[in-house]
Amino acid sequence: MLQLRDGQGQAPAIHRADYQAPAWWIDTVDLTFDLDPAKTRVLNKMRLRRNPEVLAQPLRLDGEELNLARVMVNGGGTSFKMDGNQLVLENLPEGNEPFDLEIFTTCAPAKNTQLMGLYVSQGTFFTQCEAEGFRRITYFLDRPDVMASYTVTLRADKALYPVLLSNGNLVDSGALEDGRHFAKWVDPHKKPCYLFALVAGKLVAREQLIKSRSGTSHLLQVYVRPGDLGKTEHAMNSLMHSVAWDEARFGLPLDLERFMIVATSDFNMGAMENKGLNIFNTKYVLASEATATDTDFSNIESVVGHEYFHNWTGNRVTCRDWFQLSLKEGLTVFRDQEFSQDMAGSPSARAVKRIEDVRVLRTAQFPEDAGPMAHPVRPDSYVEINNFYTVTIYEKGAEVVRMQHNLVGREGFAKGMKLYFDRHDGHAVTCDDFVQAIADANPGSPLAQHLPQFKRWYSQAGTPRVRATGRYDAATRSYALTLSQSCAPTPGQSEKLPFVIPVELGLLDAATGAALPLQLADDSAAQAGATPTSRVVVLTEASQTLTFTHLDSEPVPSLLRDFSAPVVLDIDTTDAQLLTLLAHDADAFNRWEAGQRLALRIAINAIADNAQQTSANGHFDHKILPAEFVEAMRAVLRHPALDAAFKELVLTLPSETYIAEQLDVVDPQRIHAVREAMREQLALSLQADWEWAWEQNEDTGGYRPDPVSSGRRALSGLALHMLCIAAQRTGDVVWPGKAYQRFKVAGNMTDRFNALTALVASGCELAAPALARFHALFKDEPLVIDKWFALQAGAPDRGGNVLPTVRQLLQHPDFSIKNPNRARSVIFSYCSANPGAFHRADAAGYVFWSDRVIELDAINPQVAARLARALDRWKKLAEPWRTAAREAIARVAAREGLSNDVREVVTRALAD
Repeated sequence: MLQLRDGQGQAPAIHRADYQAPAWWIDTVDLTFDLDPAKTRVLNKMRLRRNPEVLAQPLRLDGEELNLARVMVNGGGTSFKMDGNQLVLENLPEGNEPFDLEIFTTCAPAKNTQLMGLYVSQGTFFTQCEAEGFRRITYFLDRPDVMASYTVTLRADKALYPVLLSNGNLVDSGALEDGRHFAKWVDPHKKPCYLFALVAGKLVAREQLIKSRSGTSHLLQVYVRPGDLGKTEHAMNSLMHSVAWDEARFGLPLDLERFMIVATSDFNMGAMENKGLNIFNTKYVLASEATATDTDFSNIESVVGHEYFHNWTGNRVTCRDWFQLSLKEGLTVFRDQEFSQDMAGSPSARAVKRIEDVRVLRTAQFPEDAGPMAHPVRPDSYVEINNFYTVTIYEKGAEVVRMQHNLVGREGFAKGMKLYFDRHDGHAVTCDDFVQAIADANPGSPLAQHLPQFKRWYSQAGTPRVRATGRYDAATRSYALTLSQSCAPTPGQSEKLPFVIPVELGLLDAATGAALPLQLADDSAAQAGATPTSRVVVLTEASQTLTFTHLDSEPVPSLLRDFSAPVVLDIDTTDAQLLTLLAHDADAFNRWEAGQRLALRIAINAIADNAQQTSANGHFDHKILPAEFVEAMRAVLRHPALDAAFKELVLTLPSETYIAEQLDVVDPQRIHAVREAMREQLALSLQADWEWAWEQNEDTGGYRPDPVSSGRRALSGLALHMLCIAAQRTGDVVWPGKAYQRFKVAGNMTDRFNALTALVASGCELAAPALARFHALFKDEPLVIDKWFALQAGAPDRGGNVLPTVRQLLQHPDFSIKNPNRARSVIFSYCSANPGAFHRADAAGYVFWSDRVIELDAINPQVAARLARALDRWKKLAEPWRTAAREAIARVAAREGLSNDVREVVTRALAD
C-alpha cells in the first residue's frame, strides 16, 4: 500500500490482518554504486520470479527521492509507470521462469538530512535501511519477507574514500582510472533489504583475528575516524566476548569470514545489525577512562552484544512483516540482558543489572502501555513503522521472552532455540513461530500447557495488574494467598482476557526475616521431601488462591521475585512488612523493591497532604520522611555485606516520572517539590553516613569498568551528591570545595562527571566555573560535550532558570539540531527527562516543545516523532498544565506538511 510521505492528510493505516505474501520473489541482487555526495549513481540488477502461490499482479517497487534514468527487462527496454512513489511494471515475462530486471537511478546523499537510506556524514558515506530506508537507495520490494543474495560493487575516489565496505566477504578490489578504486563484496547469506549496508570514507580499524570453537578463523574489525582508534579497545573486547558467549550459550557461531563495526556521530538510532557490517552511533563504540563513564562502558558492552546477537536472531531468521518486529528485537534484548548478566559474574552484580532493566521498563514502557501510543508486543496496525520502535516492542518483548525462558527453564529454552533455528533458518517468520518452537521443544512445560493463552502477551496491549491478598488462620496454621489479575482497556482493545503470569514467591518470618518453607495444602511431593523456600506459581485464571500450611505465625509475602512478569503488583503490605523485606529478603530485586515502595508511599502521601506546604524559599516546613525510613536507609548504607552498587540503587529515590505514573491527576511541580524535599532530608539526616560512604569508596585504584569498581564509584558519587545538597542547605563550603577538587583531579570520567553533577544539582557557586572548565577540557570530544549539554538541560529548576539556559544552549557554537545526539542532549534532556523544569505553569516549556518538534520534523522526522512523545501522558496532568499541553499538541497537529511520523503521534495523543 502506498504511504503518503508529505501533504496534510494522514496516510492510511496498514493492518496485520491484511498481510499477503509478495507476488514476486527477488532471488539475487547485483548493486553497483558510483559514489558521489551530490549525485550517486546506482545500478541495480535483479533476478526475479513470480510467486506461484499468489494471484498474478503488476510488480510494484518502492522508491523515495530517486531520479529514475533507465529500466530494462532481460536486457531490453520496457514500459513502466509511476504511481506516487512506486515504480509499476506490468508487461513482464509470463510463467514462473526467472527474468532479469535492471534499474538505474541517482540520488543526492549530501542532501539527506533524514539519515535514512544513503547519506553523508562528515565526508563519509553511510546507510540506514531499517525499516524502510532501502527504497531511498533504489527501487525495490522494500519488505522484510523478500530475502535475496547480494553482490555489491563500490566505486569511488580513492583519496577521498580509501575504505569501501559492504555486507559479507570481500572478494575483489583494485584500482580504476582517474584515481578511483573499487571493492566487490558478496554476502553468502540471503537477507532482506533492510539489512543492506555500505560505508565509504577515510576510516581506520582495530583488528582482531579469532578462532571459533570449530577452529574456523574470523577477522573482527572496528572502524572509526582517524584519532578515535584509541577509544575502541572496549568495543572490540565486547565484540569478542559476544561472539564467544553466543557460541557457548546457544551454540550459534559467527558465520562470516569477517565481522565489522563502523561508528558514526550522525545516526538516528543506537546501532544497526546489518549483516556482517554493523553501523553504530559513536556513543556505543568510543570509550576511554578519560572520556566515558561506567554507564557508557556498560552500554557499549550491551549494545555491541545486542547487534552481534542479531546475526542469528534477526538476520538468519528475520521478520515476516514489521508487525513481527519484536520477534527479533524482544528476543535479542533478552539475549543481550542475559549476556550482560553473565558478564557481570556474581549474583549481586546480576541482580543490579536486573533492577536496572526493570527500572527502564517501569519508567518508560508502563507509561507507554497506559498512554495513547499503547500497542501490543505484536501490533495490529500502524501508519508509520518508525513509530513502533518502542519500549513495548523491545523491553516488554524481552520480558515476554524471559517468561518463556522461566517457564521452560534454561536448558529447555536452549532446546527451543535450537528447534527454532532448525525449522526457520534462512526464512522470514512470525512471533507465533518462535513461541511455538519453544513450547514444542518442551511439551510438558507450563508454556506448552497454556500456549494459546500465553500468546495473549503478543496480542493484548496494556500492563496487567496482579492483586494479592493474604489471610492467616492461626487455628490451622495456614496462610491463604489470593492472586487476581486484570488489565485496563487500551486504544482499540476494551476487553482483556486473562494472561499467563508466572509469579515467583516466597514467605518470610515477620519477627526474624527468615525464609519459610512453602508447603501447599495439596502438595504431596513437598510433604515427601524437602520443601522449597521459593517457588513459581502460574496464574492463568482471573483469580486463584494458594494455601500454605505449617506456619506458626502470619508471614510476610515476597511476591514477583526477580520481577518474574511485567505486571503491576497491588498488595497492601504494611510499613513494617516492607521494612522486613528490605532488611532480610533473599531476593535482591524484592529487597530493592521494598525500599522503593516505602519511598513511593511516603511521596504519594506527602503530595496528597495539603497541610504540607512549601515555604517562600521552596522548602517544606516539615520533614516528610519518617524516622523508620531514614533508619532503614542508614542500615542499608552501613550494611557490611551489601555491594556498593546495590546500596546506590536502594538509596536512589523513585523518579518524578515514576511517581507521576502512580497518580490519577499529576501536579508536576508538587511532585518535584516533594521529591526534592525527600532527597534533601535524606541528605541532611544521613550526613555523617554519607561522609563515611564517601571515605570508604572514593578511591577505587586504577580505573576498571568492572561491577565492583563501578559500584563503588556509583556510591561515592551519590554520597558526594547528597553532601553537596546538604551543604547548600546548611551554608557549608567544605563539601562543594571537595567536589570541585575531585572534579579537577579525577583520574576518570565517572568520578569527574559525578563531581560536576553534584555541583550543578546542588546549585552551588562553583558549578559555573566547573562547567566552563569542563567544556574547555573536552571541547574536541563530541560525546563528552553531549554530556555537558545534557547536564545543564536536565538540571533542577530554580526559579525557572532552566528553560532560558536551554535556549542559550541552542545558540551555542557547538550545538547543531541536525545531529541527533546533540539534539537529544539538549532538547530531549529538557522536554523528556526534566519534568520539574519542563512542566512550567506559564506553558513556556510546552511552547518550546512544539517549536522544536516542528523544526525537527522538517529535518529528521524520526527524531521529531520521538520528541513528540514527550507529552503522551498530557491527559493525566492537572490544570493549568492539561489545557496548555493539549493546545501545544494541537498546534503541532495543525501544522501543514507534517511527516507521517509526527502526525501519527500527535493524532493519537489528541484522540479521545
